[in-house]
Amino acid sequence: MTRDIRDRADILYLVDAFYRRAFADPLIGPIFTDVAAMDLDRHLPIMCDFWETVLFNTGLYRRNALQIHYVLNARYPLRPEHFDRWLQLWITNVDERFRGEKAELAKVQARRVAGSISRRMQGRSGSEFETIASKDGCDAP
Repeated sequence: MTRDIRDRADILYLVDAFYRRAFADPLIGPIFTDVAAMDLDRHLPIMCDFWETVLFNTGLYRRNALQIHYVLNARYPLRPEHFDRWLQLWITNVDERFRGEKAELAKVQARRVAGSISRRMQGRSGSEFETIASKDGCDAP
């Protein structure tokens, strides 16, 4: 598709295709299907709310995504490679279906979300601007 993401119908198309691909993925699929036992029909409207809020500022998503991942991480450790695969699948999925400002925003925001939650699961700050230690052991300003 050569057009941009325009509305909820486009988001549903994108999110549905993404989760079908993610569920079938050998690395992250079992996390969705076996560990989280995710019901895709129930999960899709929630994720559409999330992406509609991210892309169009609708305010529909009101859950705590970080808390949900903490609970899941307690059952099955979520590692950086899981988030990397999630992000790779998402970006491929967006690129195969859409082009434009909102499509680019969907990829930028996915990078931010994946990075932040991945860092949090490792017990670090969610910020991509974590303090870097200098050679003398003092934190850089």
